[in-house]
Amino acid sequence: MTIIILSTLLLIGLILMVAEVLFVPGTTVVGVFGLIVSIVGIVYAFISFDSGTAWLISGIAALLNLAAIVYSFRSGVWNKFSLKETNVGGAFDGRTVGLQVGMPGKSTSDIKPIGKALIGEKIYEVKSESGFIPVGSDIIVIKILNNKIIVK
Repeated sequence: MTIIILSTLLLIGLILMVAEVLFVPGTTVVGVFGLIVSIVGIVYAFISFDSGTAWLISGIAALLNLAAIVYSFRSGVWNKFSLKETNVGGAFDGRTVGLQVGMPGKSTSDIKPIGKALIGEKIYEVKSESGFIPVGSDIIVIKILNNKIIVK
């Protein structure tokens, strides 16, 4: 029974520390709890066995914990959890290219104060300068600020 309790404590500690490294890095709560459970297992080994056996169990537990962490880094498991693409964007992403102040258009939805309008051959999200513009109304582009199209 002593071996089962000891191995369970050490195994739970190992699993929690590996979970900290792989699944919830940076929180440290899971890792600290795993370290505490492992230390409780080692203290239990010193209480239950003679000191030579307890030191052997402590060494084996430390080696297994170290081997599990090294293996988790080298096995490529991180590739499943790591971001492989970068987000590209900014204040201006080019969606208003080709628009000019003074271009006419027609609202395709109610603009109150934001809605959709057909300008040229494309539908854009526009903002009304003066408030509500009903659907189907003729509009004119009066200002273009980054990605915002202000109409009247």
